[in-house]
Amino acid sequence: MANDKIKGLTITGRLKKSGITLYIRNGKTVARSASSYQPKRRTRKQFVARQQLSHSCRIWSRLKYAGVPLFPAKPTGYAQFLSLMRRTQVVFLPKNGPVSDGTLLLPDMPLSEGVLPVIEQHLGEVGGSAALITSLKRDDLKRGDKLLLYTLKQIVEGERPKVLVSRRDVNVNEMADTGNGLALVDDGFTDNMTGWALVHVSGERCSSQTAVTHCTYYQRYTTEEALEEAAKSYGGLTRDVF
Repeated sequence: MANDKIKGLTITGRLKKSGITLYIRNGKTVARSASSYQPKRRTRKQFVARQQLSHSCRIWSRLKYAGVPLFPAKPTGYAQFLSLMRRTQVVFLPKNGPVSDGTLLLPDMPLSEGVLPVIEQHLGEVGGSAALITSLKRDDLKRGDKLLLYTLKQIVEGERPKVLVSRRDVNVNEMADTGNGLALVDDGFTDNMTGWALVHVSGERCSSQTAVTHCTYYQRYTTEEALEEAAKSYGGLTRDVF
């Protein structure tokens, strides 16, 4: 296909600029409007998907503060995280105001994905003290392996909910033996606005873990009323087209 030149630019395909699309047809440059006058569709299903994606993107940003996220590149760790987040509860936040860019601690929020065996874990008590109880055995750890404890704290700044994510190395000697596996014992595990996950890391490999928490703060943003209020702030829902 011969190249057309417009004001010194060589056009070999399509160019969108200032609301105009330029393209080549039969060797000639043709211009047409790039604007769409179709109303933006916002069906309930589309709105729910967009709300979940938006919140998941913000959670990813919070997760990166704790260090390089532990997700394989399929095609990217970011894409894999977003895919896994589809399994979590959808929260509905308005378009404007202090809550609009908030982040919420969700149960089973993915914190890592890998090929090592999943560590079953739950919140309970060991010897009368609060603990994060796991299925991990001392023999499961090899030389050079490490354990990472993720801590996710739900705070509220004014009206804006925000999740603070941190992680630290855990020495296996910090953990107590139980009949089911190793446990981290600490009064902090009684905090109902915090979640945790212990991840086993061996070289480039890790276990797939999600957050365990008793936090229910997010639930106020999962109701039908929350959905309706959030949708209203975006201009309301449109009808499904069949």
